[in-house]
This record gives sequence, structure tokens and C-alpha cells, in this order.
Amino acid sequence: MTESTPTPPPSDDPLARIGILISSTRPNRIGHHVADWVTELAPDDVEARALDLARIGLPLLDEPDLPANGNYAQPHTRAWSELIMGIDGLIIVTGEYNAGYPAPLKNAIDYLWAEWRDLPVGCVGYGWGGARKAIAALDQTLERLNMKVLRPVCLEFGNDLTERGEIGVPNPAPEEAVRTLYSQLIAAGSPRGAGS
Repeated sequence: MTESTPTPPPSDDPLARIGILISSTRPNRIGHHVADWVTELAPDDVEARALDLARIGLPLLDEPDLPANGNYAQPHTRAWSELIMGIDGLIIVTGEYNAGYPAPLKNAIDYLWAEWRDLPVGCVGYGWGGARKAIAALDQTLERLNMKVLRPVCLEFGNDLTERGEIGVPNPAPEEAVRTLYSQLIAAGSPRGAGS
């Protein structure tokens, strides 16, 4: 099995490009509110890009070849690959479903292989337990893909946010943690368009 690495798109942009991946696709989800808040905290030297799995709409994995081979037959897979190759780091915003992370997120991860290697990633979990069990399970997958996994930020209902996903509780700690996460992503990554 040969592993091909997609060629990153060229970039003259000095900004770090950080993807904000919204993993829930439920109709009444709140993840997009949390993602908006994370995006607002992006420093000036970061271009935060929303990657909303509900809008991206990947079907259940339908590639005939193994993702590690990089021989993508489906246009949606090639488009997904280009989106991931166009970022320098990733923040996954996730809730917790039955002590795990959302199925659409696992599906989106499984579509690709080489695109994930060495990509810095951090999670922002939300829910009654701050999605800690979901993030623990997710970390195993991300580490298997050789991503640079950073310390997560866990937002709990009642302490950090409302059940509607509003960051309305006066607690500066989550905001500082997200700002630190951005700094770590920038430090851990390098622009993917810069000749690797």
C-alpha cells in the first residue's frame, strides 16, 4: 500500500489558516454557536475558516479505494481534501453523544488519511460534562492519524455556557483557554503552502 500526499495549494497569505470544524449535524444543534464564539476569539494573525459538516454534507464513506492511497473517485472527497489541505491547524467543536463523538465527525475523518498527518488539532467540547469522554475517544483517532493533538477546552452547561449554546456565564477561564489554543496551534503548525 503506497501513501500519497496531496500537494498543498500555494499560499502568499501570511495569516495562519485555522479551520473551525462544527461536528454536529443535528437540526437543533448548538455547536455552531460555540464555533462562532471560538471564531470571534481568533487573533489578528489568524484566518478562522468555518468547516460545517452539516453544510459540507459528506455521505457515508463511499470511496472504492483506501483513503491511505489518496486515489479519490468522488468529487465530494476531493473537495473535502482541498478544504483540509487549505488549513494550517484545526479546532474541532464537538458535543458528546452517548459518551462518544458525533458519527458525522468520524465519517469525515475516515474519508482522508495523508491530509491529517502532522496537522495541529485542538478540541473545544461542550455539554454537561464538557464532552470529556467524547474528546478522550476522539484523541485516540487523531493520534492514530499522526495529528499533533493539543490540550482541549471543555465547556460545561451552567458553568461556561447555557443549554442553548450561549457563552453567557461570566467566567474568563474558557476565553483564555481558547486564546491559548490558538497560540499553540500557530506554534505547532507551519503554513502548508510553504514548500513541504
